[in-house]
Amino acid sequence: MSDLPATMTVPRFVGGGRIGTTEKPVPTPGPGQLLIRVHANALCGSERGQFRDGTEVTPGHEAAGTVVAVGPGTSTPIGTPGGVFLMDFCGTCRNCLAGYTNQCLAKRGDMGFNQDGGYGVYELIHENIFFPVDPSFTASETTLLLDVMGTGGHAVKRAQRVHEDIRSILIPGAGPIGMGLIAMAKLILGSDVKIVVSDVVPYRLALAEKLGALPVLSTDMTLAEGLKYHGIERPDVTIDAAGREAVRDECMALLAHRGVMVSVAHGGGLTIQSLYGDFVFREMTLIGSEYFAYHELEENHRLLKENRSYLNQIITHRMGVDELQQAFELFFKGPTGKVVIEQ
Repeated sequence: MSDLPATMTVPRFVGGGRIGTTEKPVPTPGPGQLLIRVHANALCGSERGQFRDGTEVTPGHEAAGTVVAVGPGTSTPIGTPGGVFLMDFCGTCRNCLAGYTNQCLAKRGDMGFNQDGGYGVYELIHENIFFPVDPSFTASETTLLLDVMGTGGHAVKRAQRVHEDIRSILIPGAGPIGMGLIAMAKLILGSDVKIVVSDVVPYRLALAEKLGALPVLSTDMTLAEGLKYHGIERPDVTIDAAGREAVRDECMALLAHRGVMVSVAHGGGLTIQSLYGDFVFREMTLIGSEYFAYHELEENHRLLKENRSYLNQIITHRMGVDELQQAFELFFKGPTGKVVIEQ
């Protein structure tokens, strides 16, 4: 730690959609901890509340960087590049021991939400949430392993558990999570799977089409009309990346027999009473999908290595930490894919 600074200048989300700066001490890693020099952190729609309301915590939960200091009892060498898993899972509860680290029963926190995260220069983490990566990966590429590939792949595999012959998918919402869902569905299920994606932003739909999806502009047609336009009567799976109750209800009503709806987006509700008879008759399944499990990073690491150019299309903007204010304003206006802050 002797060659590291004592303090660092980090972004401070002051509220009202404004981002300033503040000084914080550079942490010293304790037992089982690593200090990461952050080189990239991707923006996420879940940070809208912090941008709007402000927070004393340094946000950022899609971080990638290099180990620069280690605490007692760790085994990761200084200089190791990697990504940071969002959930500071305990590793010892029933769910963690079974591999469901995204459902930890004694979670120590969430990086960037109640523990300082990746928009700072340095990030202090427990070693068990650090995932080492191939040194050929850039830090920005490494962020793809997290919310984009991790959340997207987990949702697809949740659907696959109850529907083994998925041929068509409907995804309302073509934001970064929607892009991750498209890409991971193609990589996991095969390029022949038909994916219809809806959104109100033409820029995002154009990017979705480049990833292999069939676009539907929601201001021009309904989901049902969009499916018909692309030659799909009823989808096998719908994956909600929009987070609106009316959209979820419409998706459930459109499902085919044995259909599965996976809800990834937070917010809003779901009304099932009006189609309960069909829900039973058609043997429909409703599944929640929260982030992903740490062990899934290994398979996604392999997929990223094999499909770098394809997956890198999802990152459309790379900006400096001094441009964080502009980055958030642009991101929330809509005409972007994944926006990554590099430092």
